Amino acid sequence: MARKRTTRMLAVGAALVAVVAATVTTQFASAADGDEVVTASIQVDGVFDGGGKRFIGGGDLGDGGQAEGQDALFELADGATLTDVVLGSPAADGVHCAGSCTLRDVTWEDVGEDAATFRGSNATVLIEGGSAASGTDKVFQDNRTAGGSVTIRNFAVRDFGKLYRSCGNCDEQAARTVTIENVTATAPGKVLAGVNANLGDRVTLSDITITGSGAGDVHVCELFEGNDTGAEPVKIATEPDGTTCVASGVTVQ
Repeated sequence: MARKRTTRMLAVGAALVAVVAATVTTQFASAADGDEVVTASIQVDGVFDGGGKRFIGGGDLGDGGQAEGQDALFELADGATLTDVVLGSPAADGVHCAGSCTLRDVTWEDVGEDAATFRGSNATVLIEGGSAASGTDKVFQDNRTAGGSVTIRNFAVRDFGKLYRSCGNCDEQAARTVTIENVTATAPGKVLAGVNANLGDRVTLSDITITGSGAGDVHVCELFEGNDTGAEPVKIATEPDGTTCVASGVTVQ
């Protein structure tokens, strides 16, 4: 017999959120095709297809801590693509994009300092497919200085602080645009997107599923007052406001 399911709709700021009494299991296990220990950042210019191999930090990249300023397992040049790669543990500072980049079907089994950091001016970033787990602080850190966009789609995240964060106190700030669509977030977690309202950031979220124990405690977005002084940014809101943060099709299970 099919189990009866109850759905109720809640208005949260500008978002319409469906709360569904059901349980969804998201798989994060990786069947990696062999392991490779990385002791110095792998430089990628063009396309790097990992063929499903797991890459693990060693030597100077094997600390496994949360200290700022760590090197990455992969350093992507402007326009580079990283695909079909598993980042194991420790993963150092994950992936650095010097400019525009594509991360397709990349799995972070245990996020290090960050899963990926985005830099450069007028950079367009696409994260498509893949998943990330155990991101204590941030999963994707956006330090871009002007123009471009970040798109995160068809992605899964579990046990995380922030899925996306627009830098709140970088020396050089900018209005950053991000789109997050068709994402499953499994609690525990804090927030899907942290953005700077005063700097002109814009985030659009759609087709989002938040599930797991504590799903109701996960914020769709948090709005901050960013700065370029290095001071800790001030949080000013924890709901979509219809301008800086626009959300639709958010399901809490």
